[in-house]
Amino acid sequence: MARYTGPTTRINRRFSMAIFAPTKAFERKPHPPGQHGPRLRRKFSEYAIGLNEKQKLRYMYGMTEKQFRLLFERAKKQRGVTGEIFLTMLESRLDNVVYRLGFAKSRSAARQFVGHGHILVNGRKTDISSYAIRAGDEIEVRERTSSRQLATRSLEESQGRGGAPEWLTLNADTLKASVNRLPDGAEIESGVNVQLIVEYYSR
Repeated sequence: MARYTGPTTRINRRFSMAIFAPTKAFERKPHPPGQHGPRLRRKFSEYAIGLNEKQKLRYMYGMTEKQFRLLFERAKKQRGVTGEIFLTMLESRLDNVVYRLGFAKSRSAARQFVGHGHILVNGRKTDISSYAIRAGDEIEVRERTSSRQLATRSLEESQGRGGAPEWLTLNADTLKASVNRLPDGAEIESGVNVQLIVEYYSR
């Protein structure tokens, strides 16, 4: 399945949560889509529940099914709690870090921002959105007028998001940031039951 590029409000309504940036349409109709409004909910099987949780997280991070599954398999091979390791790997993607820093308004915008070569990691241009950052990495916006204007505008618009997380240190004046440590999967609030995803892929 390719990366989703369709209507975002439809996905938000399907899962009854703001996976993508909420719109006024979603605020008016937060229930599942359908001509006749919210229908009677039938009982979902364990498989369907796990599938829904997996789809929520995959849409949230803007990944294809193949990318998502391969990353899960990598997490599964490491020692520790698979679900927490998986979340840490998702959060450590460069496009997500750019989004968390506020250089882009959404993860899809961050992916485009990285892909267009606006970001330097440790002084080198890095245009691979799936690049895995490490503790001690230095991330900055390139010294180009267009790059800096985009990042500054996004920072101003994202002030209400609460700033960068504790595992990142941001200097908004210089548009530079450092990675203090990798995020702990247990501290990441995704609104998704990751354990159900682990069980889904373990079938």
